Amino acid sequence: MEFERGSLSRRGFLDRSLAALAISGLPNWYAREVVAANQERDAASEKTRKAGPNDQIVMAAIGVGGQGTGIMKSAKGKPGVKFVAVCDIDDNHAKEAAKVVGKDCHVYKDFREMLANEHLDAVTVGTVDHWHALTSIAAMKAGCDVYCEKPLSLTVAEGKAMVKAARKYDRVFQTGSQQRSDDRYRLACELVRNGRIGKVHTVEARIGDNPVGGPFKTGPVPDGLDWDFWKGPTADVPYVKERCHYEFRWWYEYSGGKLTDWGAHHNDIAQWGLGMDGSGPVSITATGVEPSHKPNCYNCHPHFAVTYRYADGTHLITSSDGENGNRFIGEHGWIFVNRDRIEASDAKLLKEPLEKDAVRLYVSGDHMSNFIDGIRTRKRPICDVEIGYRSVTVCHLGAIALRLGIPLDWDPKAEHFIGPRAEKGNAMLSREMRSPWRLEV
Repeated sequence: MEFERGSLSRRGFLDRSLAALAISGLPNWYAREVVAANQERDAASEKTRKAGPNDQIVMAAIGVGGQGTGIMKSAKGKPGVKFVAVCDIDDNHAKEAAKVVGKDCHVYKDFREMLANEHLDAVTVGTVDHWHALTSIAAMKAGCDVYCEKPLSLTVAEGKAMVKAARKYDRVFQTGSQQRSDDRYRLACELVRNGRIGKVHTVEARIGDNPVGGPFKTGPVPDGLDWDFWKGPTADVPYVKERCHYEFRWWYEYSGGKLTDWGAHHNDIAQWGLGMDGSGPVSITATGVEPSHKPNCYNCHPHFAVTYRYADGTHLITSSDGENGNRFIGEHGWIFVNRDRIEASDAKLLKEPLEKDAVRLYVSGDHMSNFIDGIRTRKRPICDVEIGYRSVTVCHLGAIALRLGIPLDWDPKAEHFIGPRAEKGNAMLSREMRSPWRLEV
């Protein structure tokens, strides 16, 4: 009788899981695969819960405002993980994050001091974009595996250095492009990769527009915020509230606007679906509404459209218009996917199972768990540093073409611009860093 009750319970759980997945638009055949994969992952996690103290993963968080605290909480909730320290240049962020960790948490303002003092296996990096490279590389040098938020880097040169460091120090590195661990996105990319919509001629990445604002007033630096440290390798400018924390995204000095903020998600999915994880486009053209050039104004292009052409003739159009998400368009129809749903021009495109010998993609199911598993097994995670680098490079190429206002040709193998306008483009692949900060691997 005990066995029968257990079987009924498992059957009920399976039915409920399938029903929940069906709501998100997953066809029944795929939902069953997802449930089976989740059960396998849960069984592995159960073994981890019983691991001894020597198997514990000791971690710390660098950058704990907003998303930084979110990824820290995600990692902290995994079996066998213990956080011992947090680091942030804003005392208020650090204190709140320390409460989440617990009474024995060590609090730092300088990540270099934390890496020198703590015995860590891994770190989460949730800083502003212009600090991703320097903090991640320092952590890898100190022997830590890294989970770094997207977009991976501020420049192409920084991303390249992060890949070099991960390989040099043999570190596990997960880029926080969590859509790769979403079942809907994996299904969309598997269907596309297996020719379900025929030859793909266009991919749309709809990422939203950038806000307009300013001129903003300079003001006193808030108590507890180390403004000079926040600026780090970027130019020395007076404090403006709208430059800092969440709003840093709308300044080219610190980010790439929506092109890197949401582009790092949707261009990444385009790369995955096209099978271009180790490559990229060969030409880029961009148009947009000019941003304000006045001092202390948001300066990312409010509206824009970037067209990337790949060597096989496929086009990726990344624009500020349309419903947020990805649309793959082929000779036999289209597939649209976002974080809420997946749909197709014909329902049959989704409902018919893939063939047994079909191309199947890396299955994660949980982005942070995938990273934690990688720490234990040394297997590269689903969004390894090189994948994150290639995807954010697509974003950077679009931002460069948009800012220069000229079409550009790109060599994805040599990783630099070519052709008559190459000099202008290549000059923007890196940025000079304010002393004493340097990009060293």
